[in-house]
Amino acid sequence: MANRGPSYGLSREVQQKIDRQYDPELEQILVRWILAQCGGDVAQPAPGRDGFQQWLKDGTVLCRLINSLHPRGQGPVAKIQASAMAFKQMEQISQFLQAAERYGIAATDIFQTVDLWEGKNMACVQRTLMNLGSLAVAKGDGLFVGDPNWFPKKSQENRRVFSEDKLKEGQNVIGLQMGTNRGASQAGMTGYGMPRQIL
Repeated sequence: MANRGPSYGLSREVQQKIDRQYDPELEQILVRWILAQCGGDVAQPAPGRDGFQQWLKDGTVLCRLINSLHPRGQGPVAKIQASAMAFKQMEQISQFLQAAERYGIAATDIFQTVDLWEGKNMACVQRTLMNLGSLAVAKGDGLFVGDPNWFPKKSQENRRVFSEDKLKEGQNVIGLQMGTNRGASQAGMTGYGMPRQIL
């Protein structure tokens, strides 16, 4: 898997388009958040897309991140261990992805394991981490560490409750999207099928 050669033609154009979506400024925000959230025992990555990918590739940083968003001792990933074996690294990434989905990230917002492990779509990895940060801020359970302004604010429910009188009053109003009949008349109309009278 990892020893694929360079792509050509349409495949190359598609990969370049995906690579252009990667945001270096977002990378810096995510690194600051992950370092703050996981504590001082996580090393800082090398700058750039490749450094970011190598930092997250074995899955240990991601598993520590998702565990830090839960109360101590209740983290979803029980065993976190660094390994040089590819299947172990991919297994830890998939454990993070399953835990992130249980945490509340929509399945459509989650990257695939190979997107990170092969570094094919790091922009998608960034989007998943961004959604995770936004959700952690929105939960407001006191487990988020860092600046809440790093992430876009999630929309929250704003329920409206109307009285029965107000609801009945609304049934008598014709909405403007239904049109209006003011000024309409049948003057000049003839019955259907009648020939036009020429005098």
